[in-house]
Amino acid sequence: MLANALGGKTFKMKFGHHGGNQPVKAAYRKQVIITAQNHGFAIDEQALTAKHPDVKGSYEMNPNDNSYEGFKLINSKQKVLSVQYHPEASPGPHDARVVFKEFKEMLRAG
Repeated sequence: MLANALGGKTFKMKFGHHGGNQPVKAAYRKQVIITAQNHGFAIDEQALTAKHPDVKGSYEMNPNDNSYEGFKLINSKQKVLSVQYHPEASPGPHDARVVFKEFKEMLRAG
């Protein structure tokens, strides 16, 4: 929904991501985390980066199908952090806590 609100597009996935063992790779933080997910739509990468080139390099993806799992606007007046998975679920057991840390840092930076 956030990608759509920012002028991007989403599409329905064939199977979606469901369960507590979905990997998510964040290249900008050089980390793969294990997440809990339950969604059937994905973000159209080209549509979002066409509207917001600053998303490039600040996204998270599922290495199983290369779909976006989240993104940040890093060079924008808008401060945005978005994920498709459930960071509070801790399937990894605490892999996704880094999302809350990044969010707190973003708030502190203003």
